[in-house]
Amino acid sequence: MKTQDMNRDWIATAATLSSALPYLQRYDDAIVVIKLGGHAMGSDEAMESFARDVVLMRQVGVNPVIVHGGGPMINAMLDKLGAKSEFVNGKRVTDQLTVEVVEMVLSGLVNKRIVQAVNRQGGKAVGLSGKDANLMVCDQTDPALGFVGTPAEMNPTILRDLFAHDIIPVIAPIGAGRNGETFNVNGDTAAGAIAAGLKADRLLLLTDVSGVKNAAGEVLTELTAAQIKEMTEEGVIAGGMIPKTETALDAIEGGVRAVVILDGRAPNAVLLELFTEHGAGSLIRKG
Repeated sequence: MKTQDMNRDWIATAATLSSALPYLQRYDDAIVVIKLGGHAMGSDEAMESFARDVVLMRQVGVNPVIVHGGGPMINAMLDKLGAKSEFVNGKRVTDQLTVEVVEMVLSGLVNKRIVQAVNRQGGKAVGLSGKDANLMVCDQTDPALGFVGTPAEMNPTILRDLFAHDIIPVIAPIGAGRNGETFNVNGDTAAGAIAAGLKADRLLLLTDVSGVKNAAGEVLTELTAAQIKEMTEEGVIAGGMIPKTETALDAIEGGVRAVVILDGRAPNAVLLELFTEHGAGSLIRKG
């Protein structure tokens, strides 16, 4: 009986691989930018599973780019240092000390954790920030917020060079100022700007929610930019989902073919989205 169960499992696995063929062909040599949020990183086990999925993507011909956040880790370090945060209109003011902590945590602790996870799964990952090779040149968002930047100029040549050598870029959302400043950039904003700079096929925003929901609380699997705008005006899209959908619209306007908002805590969420018929989360297209 045990042998029969094992045979059924292998048959199901083979059927799954076979059904994935059209999608493997569809994404051959495609660029997929993945925004990995601090909450979506979860446990060490979740990180290992995510890294394995990304390595598999590279193995079958996809060019993945990981852009990560790390808000919880930054907050924990600021608390350890006894640094008090000031807020303007609900947004943290990033002073000189804070931006140094942000760069230390994101470019160091968080970035290298992801790089090591990918490398342990047999991939070749290299950690970068937006300051490397002037990948992401920023203007100051608002003087009242201090060293918070908005991407103004993207130079993604370094990423294409890494693709050519089968290397997976892992990028911390730290931007370079025009006068030597270091800017903290919102992770979603950075991922959208990098995806637009690369004219990526997909931008996957891994969050802690299952996708964009309608007024009845049901996840919508496909949406257009016009529908997103209408739902925002009606108040159906609200709270923390607004900046996610704004990032999606900006990325699509910048040349990204489609953006998917999905639950990064779900096992194999990236593979389900790319290589299965039903996908995962909410896919947003221009129209």
